[in-house]
Amino acid sequence: MYYYTLNNKILISTLKYAHLKEVSEDYAKTSQDTVYLLHRLDLENSRRNFCVSDPSLAFLEEENIDLLKKQEKHTMMPNWLIIKMNERKVTSINTSYPNWQDVLDLNMPNKWKIHVVGMGDVGGTLITGLRLLGANHISEIGIYDRNENHLKRWEHEVNQVLPPCCEESIPNVSILHEEDIFDCDMFVFCISVGVPPVGDEKKDVRIVQFEGNAKILKAYAKMARNKNFRGIFSVVSDPVDLLCKSAFLESNKDDHGHLDFKGLGAEQIRGYGLGVMHARAAYYAKRNPQTHHYLTHGRAFGPHGEGLIIADNIHNYNENLSFELTEKAKKANLQVRAAGFKPFIAPALSSGSYSILATIKGQWHYSATYMGGVFMGAKNRLHPTGIEIERLDLPKPLFTKLENTFERLRNIL
Repeated sequence: MYYYTLNNKILISTLKYAHLKEVSEDYAKTSQDTVYLLHRLDLENSRRNFCVSDPSLAFLEEENIDLLKKQEKHTMMPNWLIIKMNERKVTSINTSYPNWQDVLDLNMPNKWKIHVVGMGDVGGTLITGLRLLGANHISEIGIYDRNENHLKRWEHEVNQVLPPCCEESIPNVSILHEEDIFDCDMFVFCISVGVPPVGDEKKDVRIVQFEGNAKILKAYAKMARNKNFRGIFSVVSDPVDLLCKSAFLESNKDDHGHLDFKGLGAEQIRGYGLGVMHARAAYYAKRNPQTHHYLTHGRAFGPHGEGLIIADNIHNYNENLSFELTEKAKKANLQVRAAGFKPFIAPALSSGSYSILATIKGQWHYSATYMGGVFMGAKNRLHPTGIEIERLDLPKPLFTKLENTFERLRNIL
């Protein structure tokens, strides 16, 4: 391996980088800070950076659905580097990205500034959850909507939500000007158009929304590029996995529509839709003694809708019970619609507020992140060194389902 230094950072690679200053391994291993592994991968199918949590993730030749599987560890790595991986102090960087050196300067804030665009039912409920739960983790919440009355309503209402004793640092909610939308640590897209009225659902509501939502999202993806946005670009609107891919592609196109990959890194974008599917599966699992174990041993994977996979027990997988929970979770929103209401409270809080807070706190949660050209929902957490995806010993029938969902999402967009 080659060892380099750049901007007082230690870089390691199996490739020769002639423009970097080479140092000895003895010098490299004295670093108390994060070290960076440099490699080159196909831009459309790989992230700019991620957390290297075990040696099998070092110098990957390809990123794909195998990121979800535990792999045998390589024994050729120096022991001091493996220790750093165990401490989550190693970041992998794909130097195929033109702006790869930006990763060396990334820092996570102590308290996050979060800006939410779209003050409909979901956006309003989501910021309510963030204000109630975000003390000590969120510095402020900015809101934006084309409808001025929506902004006035939520600014008044949510800022009047206070505990009896105002000792906690409850984040303030403020109205944004359009030019300030990306002056934040996390941008949250909650705009939804084309939602069918209750009782008029002729096909998957999420797919109906995609075309309209994608057109609006394109403008924000371009804005993020132009502002050189370096925070997290979050998508809560449906369908999150496809909209995330749209944001990645659109932000990385130049003025002539050609991909130049000078926009958002794939790892900057994440979709928040799987949290509520897990919550819905848990809701039904509690009501059946045969599936109660899902609450502690189950997992959710895939998109928020068709292609969802609920695994009843990751240690003792039962195909029939998993299928039952999957179908119930997929159709849970129809139960609310059958009662005459749009189902937005659980998605806004489970997929939105709770999952966003878990992200900024570095906790395990469900969201869609980039895996080999697809935004795939799975359990993950965010470290200062990047995203760590949960890796499991997956039974073959379950992994086959995951592969099918992965290919389906890849073929849609």
